[in-house]
Amino acid sequence: MSRVLRSRPVLVQEAHRATTFEIFFDLVLVFALTRLIGFMAESLRPLTLYQGLLLLLWFWYAWSCYTWLGSLVRADVGLVRAGMTVAMAAIFVAALVIPDAWQREGAVVNPALTLAVAYAVVRALHLALMLHSSVGNPRYRRQVWRFAVTTTLAWVPLLVGAVLGGTAQTALWTVAFLVDYGGGRIVTAASFGEVRSGTHFAERHGLVLIIVLGESLLSAGAGATSATLRWPVLMAAVFGFAATTCLWWLYFVGVAPAATEALIAAPRHTRRRQQLASDAYTLAHLPLIAGVVYFALGIHLVLARVSGQPGPEHGGGSALGWTATLVLFGGVALYLIGRFLFLRLTVHASAGQLVAIGAILLLVPGARTLPAMAAVGLLTAFLAMLVLHERLTWSARVE
Repeated sequence: MSRVLRSRPVLVQEAHRATTFEIFFDLVLVFALTRLIGFMAESLRPLTLYQGLLLLLWFWYAWSCYTWLGSLVRADVGLVRAGMTVAMAAIFVAALVIPDAWQREGAVVNPALTLAVAYAVVRALHLALMLHSSVGNPRYRRQVWRFAVTTTLAWVPLLVGAVLGGTAQTALWTVAFLVDYGGGRIVTAASFGEVRSGTHFAERHGLVLIIVLGESLLSAGAGATSATLRWPVLMAAVFGFAATTCLWWLYFVGVAPAATEALIAAPRHTRRRQQLASDAYTLAHLPLIAGVVYFALGIHLVLARVSGQPGPEHGGGSALGWTATLVLFGGVALYLIGRFLFLRLTVHASAGQLVAIGAILLLVPGARTLPAMAAVGLLTAFLAMLVLHERLTWSARVE
């Protein structure tokens, strides 16, 4: 243990790639996102969907902070690895209490306070590891101390909200996120963290997205349970798989490689590389991840509806309903918005992509009146046509 404490941080080199330890970290994050899907599936009220989004923002910001740390020093060595392991345990604990984060009846411990303390531990460990990594870098150390101001200030509404509960909890936790993220963004605007390996940074974001896509299938499958032997459920599940495959194609074929090249081409110590990493990856990947989460929630609801399970918004008839349709189609629209921003900031984005986003939203009023399986089939057909269009035009657009 003493050897670990005395170890110096190992700076990342340009050729550095993502490690298995970092992928392990990503899996814990995605477990938390899976718990979020289950939490929102229990109630489709707008407030619940917002609460799920708020927690998603928390977890994404925490993951992004550790990804930036890993772009400076190796995450799988010495004290950084030890600290990140403890942070993973805290994220795991936070994920476990997500379903009861706004419930107090019958709980031996306060779930909201447990989640708040776990999140504060994650953020505090990040600050400590940043200080550890700033050895021999006075400019980075000064940035860490400025960054710490807004982070610690955010803990006040975070903990107070957890104690008060109810509406105050939601409001104060919103304030906590705005202070933590917004303040940190302002403080570091003049001096972003260093991205020493563009390949590593891009690879981390691609890996977490592919893991989220994979976990979305597991979460969606939870909506089918033992009814999968019925052909309508199997058909709806296949539609969901096909739509997920289209989402994979729209990012990983053409788009991700071109964006990675743009990040690598930007010289290491220039503001251009840091801004690309901050805007195109940290910011633009948020709607990509959120879109997959809400899409997975939508597929979960479709399979639950087709299999005849009782649940929220399951009224008479077989139509999916407004809220579930908005979640399903809106999740894909959110994903396409993130993809558009990602392309716009790195390579090139065409106006046709905005048309696709508008078109999918225009499908919502009609899709809400369709049977659940027909609604997901319509969405899958739309995505398949979009993939075909992108396949025919991508090369010309990049040029």
